[in-house]
Amino acid sequence: MGFGDPSGNYWLGNDLLSQLTANYRYKLRIDLQQNGTGNWYYAEYSRFRVQSEADSYTLMVSGFSGNASWDAFGLHHNGQKFSTIERDNDRVSSNCAALLGGGFWWSDCGLCHVNAARSTGYFYCALPGGGHLQSTRMWLQCK
Repeated sequence: MGFGDPSGNYWLGNDLLSQLTANYRYKLRIDLQQNGTGNWYYAEYSRFRVQSEADSYTLMVSGFSGNASWDAFGLHHNGQKFSTIERDNDRVSSNCAALLGGGFWWSDCGLCHVNAARSTGYFYCALPGGGHLQSTRMWLQCK
């Protein structure tokens, strides 16, 4: 059903994401603002889909382009089921959603976290000058 503030920190909700992306009508763009420098980088995916609840909202993402060095998001999250504190679907023995404070397509807890409420900060590995981030945005664009 979505939650948060639509003018700021907002999540559409996985049911709506699944419905909107069922036919790959949208591409995903992730904007990354580097901590310290304030520089902006982006990762864009020409194919983006979130599967249904029956498939644990598995993320399907491919077709990377952008200036974010390399495809850290796709490499670490493509094919992952959505994990929450209550439903640990990540690939490690600890619960990344519980450790980092939010539901996401976690595979591990470290190299690419662009949506983590209680972490030591947002992070996108391999950005020029370091991967620590000041802010992030994930948004859909019509094709």
